[in-house]
Amino acid sequence: MNEAAIATFKVGEKYETRSHGDYDCIFRFEVVARTAKFVTFAQYGKTFRVGIKIHDGYEYVLPYGAYSLAPILRAGAKLVAA
Repeated sequence: MNEAAIATFKVGEKYETRSHGDYDCIFRFEVVARTAKFVTFAQYGKTFRVGIKIHDGYEYVLPYGAYSLAPILRAGAKLVAA
């Protein structure tokens, strides 16, 4: 795949995703920093860093780790309306 075609996380973007187990629970994150392999998010006044993975031309992260109902954030998808 062409490296230029990959959707990436960008500083300042805001993302949201719903919980798999509770439709009314929405996780919201803001990208505050990034490197080639990691992205740093802000949530509820705290920051944390997670590793970036790539699949089908999109960067994605598992902000709370990998478990059966873990939220997934994909670059370019589910952006919060400004």
